[in-house]
Amino acid sequence: MGDTQPAIREAPQRTSPDRRGAVVAALMLAMALAALDSTIVSTAVPQIVGDLGGFSVFSWLFSGYLLAVTVTLPVYGKLSDTFGRKPVLIVGAALFLLGSLLCAVAWNMGALIAFRVVQGLGGGALQGTVQTLAADLYPLKERPKIQAKLSTVWAVSAVAGPGVGGVLAAYADWRWIFLVNLPIGAVALWLIVRHLHEPKRETPSTRARVDWAGALAVFACGGVLLTALVQGGVAWPWLSGPSIALFGTGLALVAVVVLVERRAAEPIIPGWVWRRRTIAAVNLALGAMGLLMVAPAVFLPTYAQSVLGLAPVAAGFVLSVWTLSWPVSAALSQHVYRRIGFRNTAMLGMGTATLVLLAFPFLPYPGEAWQPTLLMLLLGGALGLFQLPLIVGVQSTVGWAERGTTTASVLFCRQTGQTIGAAVFGAVANGVLASRLGGASDLDSVTRALDAGTAPEATRRAIADAVHAVYLGAACAAAVAFVVLLVLAPRRFPVLKEQ
Repeated sequence: MGDTQPAIREAPQRTSPDRRGAVVAALMLAMALAALDSTIVSTAVPQIVGDLGGFSVFSWLFSGYLLAVTVTLPVYGKLSDTFGRKPVLIVGAALFLLGSLLCAVAWNMGALIAFRVVQGLGGGALQGTVQTLAADLYPLKERPKIQAKLSTVWAVSAVAGPGVGGVLAAYADWRWIFLVNLPIGAVALWLIVRHLHEPKRETPSTRARVDWAGALAVFACGGVLLTALVQGGVAWPWLSGPSIALFGTGLALVAVVVLVERRAAEPIIPGWVWRRRTIAAVNLALGAMGLLMVAPAVFLPTYAQSVLGLAPVAAGFVLSVWTLSWPVSAALSQHVYRRIGFRNTAMLGMGTATLVLLAFPFLPYPGEAWQPTLLMLLLGGALGLFQLPLIVGVQSTVGWAERGTTTASVLFCRQTGQTIGAAVFGAVANGVLASRLGGASDLDSVTRALDAGTAPEATRRAIADAVHAVYLGAACAAAVAFVVLLVLAPRRFPVLKEQ
């Protein structure tokens, strides 16, 4: 078999079935908060900037939160394996709620950005630990149901975020965007404290070792590299001094991380995460999925409004339909992978996604709204068939003491893929626009011109070409994920026997 693993016994789960429902409710609330706050601020930016100022740096309201969540995922994963899920989830939820409260009382844009980072530090714990606990609470046969529920909560919350933020900003005050987190988070925190009971783990060492040097190195390295990707081509040109300095510093910190982690007794990012074929293949495949998801999530609303002429609400619906098919496909995927295995099911899903993404550039111009809507419905179904079997499968190949680290590595790669995708596809779209329009144009400025009603037909065609190029790039990312699973992943995942 491709994976060499130590003999690991599954820790018994002492949360009784009647309490398990309360814990699941808490996990769903926590997942909803983490997903909602990744998008809820977007439609309230005009009100926030009008109140606090700082238009030139408002993008860090999103980037700061994203960076904090992404970089802390592997740290929290290791901590949950060391100290247990419950204390990490409690600390993360408390930190998230503290950040929410501070955001609500922010006095200027700098303070709000700093407090969004605090929110993100807690959000990293929520995302990783919720997914890990879902695998702890349920045996393999029942995991697809809970994972499908969490996928539904995540998708619906992320898509609903802009609408909720816009309503609160328009009819109440933008500060309520953060204040609404407090009662919801408090309920989730209370349910976890009262109803989640973890078993006492048998461990040969009486004192847990925490690789704080590795955690700091990982945080610094990830923060620098992700900042370079997020801000490159936006705040400064790719080949400018700031970009070169950040990428150079990031590469130097990569060497520091490798050095520190090799010497650590209990490293934050252990080497076995990449030495085991199954985990390495899933990490790379989900990283490619994160990259391809940027194409519809970021560029489809612009396409729907600028090319199809839809109103913002209708454009949002074109995007949101994949949240209908994704969880349904994920829930049904168990009937497929029980017959043909985790790897083949995921390959079936990603192969379908590749064909759907390749079909997008062949849509007629300007086309009808139902055409991209149908493709999004099919894409959601394909990705549900791809993602859930991989997450359930990889979590089932490790025991309790390694599940937090494994889950965090998977989520970290997916988040990193999304960050890379935003940078790469943004550059692709802007490059196509510049070549079609014969000047230094970018998607944001062209879209603003369309909104003002001053852009000619040639500009709309240029936007269509730019989005088509992005979808071709996304199809290439999907093909990479397919090949990674075909070449690296074992035909049958080495699932551990449950005790």
